[in-house]
Amino acid sequence: MEKYSTKWIKVSEPFPHVAHIELARGPVNAFSQEFWRSYGKVFDSLVADGVDVRAAVVSSAFPKIFTAGLDLGDAGNLGGDGADTTRDGARSSLAMRKMLLEFQHAIGAPERCPFPVIAATHNHVIGLGVDLISACDIRYAAADSKFSIKEVDIGLAADIGSLAFLPHITGNHSLVRELAYTARSFSAAEAEKIGLLSKVVQGSRDEVIKEALELARVISTKSPIAVSGVPENLAYTGAWNAHALMTNDISENLFATKQKRKANFAPLKVPSRLDGPKL
Repeated sequence: MEKYSTKWIKVSEPFPHVAHIELARGPVNAFSQEFWRSYGKVFDSLVADGVDVRAAVVSSAFPKIFTAGLDLGDAGNLGGDGADTTRDGARSSLAMRKMLLEFQHAIGAPERCPFPVIAATHNHVIGLGVDLISACDIRYAAADSKFSIKEVDIGLAADIGSLAFLPHITGNHSLVRELAYTARSFSAAEAEKIGLLSKVVQGSRDEVIKEALELARVISTKSPIAVSGVPENLAYTGAWNAHALMTNDISENLFATKQKRKANFAPLKVPSRLDGPKL
């Protein structure tokens, strides 16, 4: 999977079918346009190329920070069109909307994956970092993690994902508004209490990544058909099971259990005669 690494993102396979995606833009993983576009493209490429990923972990490559959020040196580009008084305001707004939708699409890439994505945070998780982990399926944090929805302090609304995801994740609209209005920091313990995290790991970067990768390893041993169906809306459960019950994974699982061996599941992607050569 190393070929999917980019200038600022490291991709590796620590266990079979497990992708480890590390944010590595020095010094503090601040997100420029190039960085967030690259982040979204890594996930989309893994899916489009049919790589047999069954679980992924997103972490920081740096020991002292997960991410500082938006790159303030690059943030001017987000508001550049609106500040240009020589251009028509409506056309500038449409251009801005297009960019923001692309931004949201990139940060929300884990949502589109047929495999679960686990965020493993430590130390500072600022602004866009909260958007990023909110789009992941599972969130683990080291005990030293400190979170902040920081956008209001630079004159922005948290419109890349936090305000869409957090009310559903936490079920506490009042607290989400408080955090967004004040930009105050909150600890891993508070994040776990409100439901943002499923686990707080004692220690820092190494410890939380170890726990997250082990969780990913366990998930990767399960039927990819079953796992890919978990995120489906409950309203479609019947339709989902109608096709999922046709899978050979069930019989393979039963035989493996009977024979006291590890199940060997086929990749999720099935080659098709309609797949032509890539141009």
